Order: sequence, then structure tokens, then C-alpha cells
Amino acid sequence: MTTTKSISSTEAQNKFGQVLNDVTQNQTRYIIERRGSSQAVILSFDDFSRILNDELERRSVSAILQEVRPTYQLGRVIEHDNTKDD
Repeated sequence: MTTTKSISSTEAQNKFGQVLNDVTQNQTRYIIERRGSSQAVILSFDDFSRILNDELERRSVSAILQEVRPTYQLGRVIEHDNTKDD
């Protein structure tokens, strides 16, 4: 069974060897976060190959990505009417 974990970029950097072992030996996937926003994914080559070749697996990964995908909301939308009064 594949497990997905979230980890900060600093922790991933400090524990890269452990993360890599977990990825390759236990089929764990890691979502790397920076400042609370998802930035990257680490998974084994075999896991990546399986995702590419298995529709059900692609759907599962897609659902996870939708859940953790960062949303950027800088500023606010300003409604503007392009018509001019003459």
C-alpha cells in the first residue's frame, strides 16, 4: 500500500537520506511544502512508472494533487466597466 506524507522543505533537506529510503523501500510518496504551500513531490521511479501505466493510480494521484494544490489569491478582483459615458 502506498502512503503519501507531507513534509516541510527544511525537514526534507535535513532528512533527505531517510526520505529517499522511505520512498524506495516503502513506496511512500512525499509532498514537499514551503511556507505552508505544496511545491514538489518525491516518489520512486517504480512508483512513477506505475502511475503512468495505470489509469486507477493516475486518478488516485490526481485526487491527492487536487486536495493539496496551492491556491494563490493575491489582491482582489476589481470589476471594471469598459463602456464610457459620452
